[in-house]
Amino acid sequence: MKDPEFWHNKWAANQIGFHLEDVNPLLINYWPATNPQMNDKVFVPLCGKSEDLIWLARKHEDVQGVELSNIAVRSFFAEHFYTPMVMPIGGQHELFQFDELSIYVGDYFTAPIKPVDIVYDRAALVALPEEMRDEYVTRLKSLLNPGGRILLISLDYAQEEMAGPPFSVPEQEIRLHFSDYTVTKLYRDEGDENHPRIKRNSLSRFAEEVYLIES
Repeated sequence: MKDPEFWHNKWAANQIGFHLEDVNPLLINYWPATNPQMNDKVFVPLCGKSEDLIWLARKHEDVQGVELSNIAVRSFFAEHFYTPMVMPIGGQHELFQFDELSIYVGDYFTAPIKPVDIVYDRAALVALPEEMRDEYVTRLKSLLNPGGRILLISLDYAQEEMAGPPFSVPEQEIRLHFSDYTVTKLYRDEGDENHPRIKRNSLSRFAEEVYLIES
């Protein structure tokens, strides 16, 4: 990925404000919209050390993630007292495997992800600058089995008011990226003047949105 050092430095310095300590409530509330089955294979791009992985692994037999930072993946397993099997893959990636979970350390664009039925994107699309998003979406689509679904969490704010990441990826852009798919907006949470991001960054608006994208 372009500028991988940015993310390596964030994890090395423990500057991980994007990391949630608990399972994302939006995942809990809106995962049923994907019509998930136990045998559906799930993929979480740019997964970090998200608690969402544990939640998903309790509901599915096969959950794959990919994460650039070795620190993040090692922390994830250490914090949960899991001892994964670690295997080098093709010189570019490492695979950490424990029960239902397989996490690849390395570049999203080259990781050997097996085809999946559902993608959960909480913090991947919004982590990428605009010039990388087309390539990201193309790769994501290539990993989906026929009938595949994506649960996407995105942000909408005036990009000129705050430097990302996370970046603003508004509805119009999402519908453009997935114009060949069915896109349903499930939820929009419009922050008021007391929202921490609006207060901290003096933003005119800030909203979190959830989309169901079906192939």
